[in-house]
Amino acid sequence: MAKTQNNKRLLAVDILRGITIAGMLLVNNPGTWSHIYAPLEHAEWVGLTPTDLVFPFFMFVMGVSMYFSLRKFHFKPSKDVMLKICRRTIVLFLIGWAVQWFGLALRCIYDPEASFFADMFGKLRILGVFQRLALVYFFGSMIAILFKQRLIPWIIGLILIVYAIILGTGHGYEFSLQNILSRVDVSVLGEEHMYHESAFGEKLALDPEGILSTLSCIAHVLIGFMVGKCLIDYRDNRDRVMYIAVWGSVMLLVGWLAQYGIPCSKKAWTSSYVLITCGMASCILAMLIYFIDIKGRNRWCRFFQAFGVNPLFCYLVGTILAIVFGRVRLGTDAMGEHITIHSLIYDGWQAVTTTPEAASCFYAITFVLITWVFGYILYKKKIYIKI
Repeated sequence: MAKTQNNKRLLAVDILRGITIAGMLLVNNPGTWSHIYAPLEHAEWVGLTPTDLVFPFFMFVMGVSMYFSLRKFHFKPSKDVMLKICRRTIVLFLIGWAVQWFGLALRCIYDPEASFFADMFGKLRILGVFQRLALVYFFGSMIAILFKQRLIPWIIGLILIVYAIILGTGHGYEFSLQNILSRVDVSVLGEEHMYHESAFGEKLALDPEGILSTLSCIAHVLIGFMVGKCLIDYRDNRDRVMYIAVWGSVMLLVGWLAQYGIPCSKKAWTSSYVLITCGMASCILAMLIYFIDIKGRNRWCRFFQAFGVNPLFCYLVGTILAIVFGRVRLGTDAMGEHITIHSLIYDGWQAVTTTPEAASCFYAITFVLITWVFGYILYKKKIYIKI
């Protein structure tokens, strides 16, 4: 008989987290950026593709997990919880920078003109994926322990409204250097410390993980936090499914209507984008709880569980492997081109596929499977690495 009561750990949460990690690795590691199937590309500026869902889904689940974690401290500020929050924030920031330094160190090995010490800080991208996770975790956690939970939905709404006004009055929906997102980042970080976004044939100093857009990301993770509260408050899985699905549908509808005045853009992390993606994540989580935790249909999802129990570690392993595959040289071919692990796998797929898009996609799938092996070994040994 299917279980409807609360289990100590909802498998559906791990599976959604695992799906998003697999998705992030898939879309970030094509065989070549020149040939990608349309669903595996980000929207150029405004719009939404399946690829634009993976990172916000992970941040949503991060908010869910944040509720479980802070619940142990009764959501009250204390020395222990403050140390935990600060320590994790610093570790995530340092990991983001260390990955860049690792890539730079490998480049310096093969390029005598590259200078590790000159570029170590001179061209360091200050913000990035891990740094964004650090910031939203820190500010989201601080809000969670400093404010009463009944106020958090109002804080979320206020953040999204204020952010929409900032973008609306600061050319924030334009892809240009007049965009307030670009102006703030250039002023505070400097162009050499930013990601340069490409769209419409131009490349501008406009960081998708920049300073101002972190504001709406805080609201994003707080929505996940409130869904985590729902999972604890409602002990029966059927009640959880109904509640999360209803509110997810409401967010999706409001976000869809809002995009007529507030364009949906992942690269600007707009307010409508937050509502749409959190609404979709909520509905998918409700569906997963229904099929996995109520109906017990979980055989299909075991692959993702290995990613889901060690998500950040698996993503970090994938990030490091991508650098190693692309930078370490194994020799040269007959044309004098450098042979790397990346080129060996990609060329192999090119030899057996009919289109470059297919070869690029199969390379990405192969990369995900290689990374999964590391996660699976930890999963089988019941080793859980918290970052």
